[in-house]
Amino acid sequence: MENKETVNQEATENRSFTQEELNAVVEDRLARERKKFADYEALKDKASKFDAMEEASKSELQKATERATALENELKQLKAEADLRDLRDAVAKETGVPSTLLTGSDKETLETQAKAILAFKNTGYPQVADSGEVAHTEGKGTTRDAFAKAFNEAFNK
Repeated sequence: MENKETVNQEATENRSFTQEELNAVVEDRLARERKKFADYEALKDKASKFDAMEEASKSELQKATERATALENELKQLKAEADLRDLRDAVAKETGVPSTLLTGSDKETLETQAKAILAFKNTGYPQVADSGEVAHTEGKGTTRDAFAKAFNEAFNK
């Protein structure tokens, strides 16, 4: 191809062209260039579609990644809650305090709470007899008797 161009250059150096010949040469050259890029628009469309699909798949990947991260965080939280529940159950079993009364988040705090609850439980409250009646301190009978008397007085006037 270089030989052809070299021959054309030598020929053009010795020859003068008319406007019509020059126009024909330029049009020929333009036609060859246009032919090179004839499928440019189709390639441009394909490239833009590819970019759009890549962006869509990237979004799907990001969505999947975010969902996986959220699920991992939820799993960690559930494991932590289960570990805390197990710890509370163990302290409750050791101390005899119901685990629902324990609210601490570590073993030391839970044991301290259990001791405090047990100390509170063992304070000097009146003893309840088997029948569910509390002994009256004034010596006038039971609480049931006092209530019955007050009821009768209020409604049997």
